Amino acid sequence: MNFDGIWVPIVTPFDSDGDINIAALHALADALVDQGVHGLIVGGTTGEYYALSHDERLAILDSVAIHAKGRVPLVAGINATTTDESLALGRHAKALGYDAILIAAPYYSHPTQDELLHHIERLDDALDLPIMLYNFPDRTGTPMDLALLAALRARPNVQAIKESTGAIDRLHALATEHADHLQLSCGMDDQVLEFFVWGARSWVCGAGNFLAPEHLALYQACVVDRDFVTGRTLAERLLPMLNLLEQGGKFCQCIKHGCALSGHDVGATRAPLMALSESESAALEAIVEELRRHRG
Repeated sequence: MNFDGIWVPIVTPFDSDGDINIAALHALADALVDQGVHGLIVGGTTGEYYALSHDERLAILDSVAIHAKGRVPLVAGINATTTDESLALGRHAKALGYDAILIAAPYYSHPTQDELLHHIERLDDALDLPIMLYNFPDRTGTPMDLALLAALRARPNVQAIKESTGAIDRLHALATEHADHLQLSCGMDDQVLEFFVWGARSWVCGAGNFLAPEHLALYQACVVDRDFVTGRTLAERLLPMLNLLEQGGKFCQCIKHGCALSGHDVGATRAPLMALSESESAALEAIVEELRRHRG
């Protein structure tokens, strides 16, 4: 599968009672497809999968598949605390016709590298779908070591990796030692220009939920046109937002507030995450206003 392009991990909207807002989910998916994003990821970190019940996760997979399948490629995030739950989510996604799955390390249990390898192999054997790995040890507590990636080299379904460590030496290793079997996807937003310079052709970007045109323009400049002078200018404009997301400690809250600013009321994040403060909201709003001033 080709993972080139701007992939948006779509948020999970909630209504005022805290229930999933399907109408808002459909409206946001429609807007993203119309703006030209290359694919949607359902059940990612930005979608607060960790705060959803198993039945809610199934319902969201259902809803997006029914509404958006055939208009844009769909990837199902199936991370869970156990292999069995990931398998259940993956089987459901496959039955719905999802194009690929996103696999991260099970969180909280801290599997060893051998255990993580066995986890991925079981999912691959059972589901037989294209796989994007998601390496985010700050969230999961477990890294995907380079030796693990080498052990997966013989598995043709393991095709891409969303890299979110922020380690430049790791980026270099993936771009050189593993480029033959893993498509590199930027998962550290404030390093996107570095990823593109080192050959990444994919960006999984949470802020794409509300700033898709800016993300698409940067992708076009760097990946399609190979114009890194223009790319640097566009990246510099985006950098205040990307720094706020990656370094501000309130990623999901910022994304949801950004959606509201773009006309999509997707509700609040689920507790224990709390809404942005007035000063935090004002800072984000100022950045968004400046970015939109350049849209012309």
